[in-house]
Amino acid sequence: MANLLTLCRLLTIAPLYVTVIHGLWFSACSLFLLAIFSDLLDGKIARARNEATVLGGFFDHATDALLVTVGCLALTQLDLINPWLVALIPAAFIQYALDSKTLAGRTLRTSSIGKANGIAYFALVGIGIGGLTLQSPLLLAGSDLLAWCLTVTTVLSMADRLLALRQP
Repeated sequence: MANLLTLCRLLTIAPLYVTVIHGLWFSACSLFLLAIFSDLLDGKIARARNEATVLGGFFDHATDALLVTVGCLALTQLDLINPWLVALIPAAFIQYALDSKTLAGRTLRTSSIGKANGIAYFALVGIGIGGLTLQSPLLLAGSDLLAWCLTVTTVLSMADRLLALRQP
């Protein structure tokens, strides 16, 4: 059941991109809210039903990374945020997965800055879509500022993970 919710979120990614690029704001907002709702529920359901697995956790996090990357790509193509995050988010996720040794069956190892960034990526896409929907210059300016802050904190998070690997 939880993985089905994650799959539903995965299936919203392409339509979300299309609706943002084409300015279909009600649809974009609806899809993004659906994605957030499924993200809030999938882990809770997996734990409640004792169905939480390493693969399910990886699927959830990978779907989240893809969703926010594509959301940032759409906002970048509308010239609302800098393009750096479109490359940095997947690079940080790949580092996170490899560094956690997830492919060897280990649980993803989170960090404080990585968790905060993960939430802030969603906030960035939501603020961007919300700013476009409401035609709010203040929200749109905030999305650009947040994107620059996330660019810096993502680089810092990746550097922190690299340093942690070097410690015995």
